[in-house]
Amino acid sequence: MSYETITYERRDAVGLITLNRPDRLNAWTPVMASEQADAIRTANDDDDVGAILMTGAGRGFCAGADMRDTFKTRLDGTDPGGESEDSGGMPPDVDWVALIRESKPLIAAVNGAAVGIGMTMILPFDVIVASERAKFGMLFIKVGLVPELASTRLLPQRVGTGRAAEMCLTGRLYDGAEAYRIGLADRLTSPDELLDTALQLAGEIAANPRPQLQMIKALLTQNAVEADLRLVQEREHELIRECWRSPEHRRAVDAFLAKSG
Repeated sequence: MSYETITYERRDAVGLITLNRPDRLNAWTPVMASEQADAIRTANDDDDVGAILMTGAGRGFCAGADMRDTFKTRLDGTDPGGESEDSGGMPPDVDWVALIRESKPLIAAVNGAAVGIGMTMILPFDVIVASERAKFGMLFIKVGLVPELASTRLLPQRVGTGRAAEMCLTGRLYDGAEAYRIGLADRLTSPDELLDTALQLAGEIAANPRPQLQMIKALLTQNAVEADLRLVQEREHELIRECWRSPEHRRAVDAFLAKSG
């Protein structure tokens, strides 16, 4: 698949996706969503890729949905996402949240504005690294909309119910430092260090056993709001028994014993 709105490349064991509409601050369109999903699937199918990093070209990460190519087009009678009544605007072939949570580890390197869907698309990611120049905002209320992509659950998980309510109900912007302070961003860097920091983190994750990375993501997804602790443990026990039989576990034990003498 050739890309019009993103680029994709390999950086060692990291698949790097760059949103690439810098003249529009990488404003989102359904075409971009399809291309992002294709690049993620490509990385997932590549045995040499252990983690995926997404960032934006130019001054912005993603300035929300393109007002002209999405909202105005829809108001004029054409759904830019195809028949998206059941998907909230996403193309029919993109189940974004499921794709992200079932994918290899995903890191967002937020270099500028990440607002509207530019913010909600990364809430299911595993780690968010923010530049001091980043700007986050749940701007849906400002354009007469409600949040999407499961963000009304995922955002409170990250920042707490009160802060999530304030973000959604005011629609105000939060800079990188404040996003880090409230737990929305997991790391904060200077603008010049953002990509290197995120790539280093992605490489550190990618160096770990791939099957177990997938298992841990599955456990975090399934157990995030599970109230039954017995069920939580059952899921963990099922996978740890599988790990005991894995070649990755055997190699790690053998290497430790050989090193310790």
